[in-house]
Amino acid sequence: MSALLRKINIYILNPLILFCFGVALVYFLWGIFKFLSNPDSEEEREKGKRSIFWGIIGMVIMISVYGIIGIILGTFGIPAPNTLSNKL
Repeated sequence: MSALLRKINIYILNPLILFCFGVALVYFLWGIFKFLSNPDSEEEREKGKRSIFWGIIGMVIMISVYGIIGIILGTFGIPAPNTLSNKL
């Protein structure tokens, strides 16, 4: 059972979380670009602010999901996969 959960975490959940985090990061950066590239248009600046806000919310949610999965794995005694942050 724990081997199955570990493989699901390594091959499905972690890549999915990283993908969603990347999408949120790109959305955040797009919002910054829209905000800075339209100093005269208040409507475009508002769109940029909303993109920045929701990009930050998306990144916070993905970090929280990663932490919750870590807590669940720890509860069941499943070791966390080796990632770059574990090697540093």
